Amino acid sequence: MAEKQINQSKPYDIRERTFLFSVNVIKWVRTLPRDLGTQIAARQLVESATSVGANVEEADGAGTTKDRVNKWTISRKEAREARYWVRVICTASADSPEGRALEQENTELINILSTLINRNTK
Repeated sequence: MAEKQINQSKPYDIRERTFLFSVNVIKWVRTLPRDLGTQIAARQLVESATSVGANVEEADGAGTTKDRVNKWTISRKEAREARYWVRVICTASADSPEGRALEQENTELINILSTLINRNTK
């Protein structure tokens, strides 16, 4: 189920893309093994993945460029953490096409956020 959503064409809007990333992470986490280690890593993953989109939304409503860049920077930091947790889960207990697709999407989001940050700090 999660694979179908992950493989659909990617929206151009960063807000929609980070929203879908959060939803896809939650859907994937529901399919993971219920052992203690996986569930601890999964909780960390959900927290960081949903924070990516939340901070992008906050950036969209920022009053200044400095505040917007700060929110994008936090979002990128959370995306990097989410990528770490996806890698941990894939390596330790649940390597899957869905997990690898989430890792790839995570990397793309980090790159997009880095571009947004760099273009607005020059």
